[in-house]
Amino acid sequence: MDAEAGRGMRVLAVALKRIPADIARKRYVDARWAYSSADEAQMVLVGLLTFLDPPKESAAPAIASLRHNGVEVKVISGDSHLVTDHVVERLGIRDEKKEALTLIGADVEALDDVQLEQRVADVQVFAEMSPLQKRRVIEALQKRGHVVGYLGDGINDAPSLRQADVGVSVIEGVDIAKETADIVLLQHDLGVLGIGILQGRRTFGNIQKYLKITVASNFGNAFSVLIASIFIPFIPMLAIQILVQNLLYDICQITLPWDRVDRSFLSRPRKWQESHLTRFMVIFGPLSSVFDIIAFMVLWFVFGATGVTAAGVRDPASEHLFQTGWFLVGIITQVLVIHMLRTERVPFLQSRAAAPLTVASVLTVLVAITLPLIPLTAGAFSFVAPPLGYYPWLIGIVVAFGVVTQLVKTWYIRRYQQWL
Repeated sequence: MDAEAGRGMRVLAVALKRIPADIARKRYVDARWAYSSADEAQMVLVGLLTFLDPPKESAAPAIASLRHNGVEVKVISGDSHLVTDHVVERLGIRDEKKEALTLIGADVEALDDVQLEQRVADVQVFAEMSPLQKRRVIEALQKRGHVVGYLGDGINDAPSLRQADVGVSVIEGVDIAKETADIVLLQHDLGVLGIGILQGRRTFGNIQKYLKITVASNFGNAFSVLIASIFIPFIPMLAIQILVQNLLYDICQITLPWDRVDRSFLSRPRKWQESHLTRFMVIFGPLSSVFDIIAFMVLWFVFGATGVTAAGVRDPASEHLFQTGWFLVGIITQVLVIHMLRTERVPFLQSRAAAPLTVASVLTVLVAITLPLIPLTAGAFSFVAPPLGYYPWLIGIVVAFGVVTQLVKTWYIRRYQQWL
């Protein structure tokens, strides 16, 4: 039997025992003569049945892909350790850096919870496990800080499916496994699981982008408005202009869910940490305010947008020039910051945004530049056409903002060893 099990065969012994006819008839009519475990003694072995359930050809590449993407694969099986070891070797699951020993149910039972926590990190294969022992292994991994997914399709897998952070079953599984699982795969293929993991990381990455970019931009805008309110003797940007700017910016951000995510982000699991969001906001938020202040100074000192004439009389046209100039700087730098902060690499050169985000960005900038030039929209939103001499200053401020943001980003990654 061990030889067959070593070849990956599940072995079932078949035996028989003859029951006298008179006793057999009594058992149909009298409960006192019902079958019991005693009837299973002194049986005659007839032979052995061997069953082979070979892994699918796609299993080994799927497991290799999971490991390549930072997912540690462990086998927790109720089968014989010989059968389990054969399957594990065939699929190439063992990691040379991990313990080669297969831990069986009896070994797990002999360990207390603390000892089991110490062992589970290095052991990759668990065999001859009862349902509760499987659950103990998952609990031990969770106590060590791991996020655990468990794939099972049998009755004995139900406790583990419930305990795992993500329980996964397959459409062919028993009902209790499918009801307990968080996810049911419609295809009995590990490759689907790998695709789902990468898509989940991609979604998580784009959510991270949206939150960090939005929080940093809003914090910077609020800081700029505060500074402008202190030093500028008129409203630095009208409410209608702020609404238009936010509308254009939001249209651009709507396309972020379709954006590409860097391979470096997809290569390993990530956890959400609120402290990183606050740190990101505090560092990159005021950065945009610095360039807003530079724009204020250019508009005030270079183009005389002080809100008053030389005679000290209020000058609405001057106010509108200031508002228009800041509107353009604000919306263009906000669009640019999406591309600067969406990747840890150099944007446009090493990492390009997806087509929807690129198109939305270009259209947003073009619309923003066009609004003050069209009499109808300029009048509706209290814009004025900026003098031609302002556009070189606008380009210079935007380029400088991009360069400085990239430098700060490079420092941030080196300092904190992470990006999104």
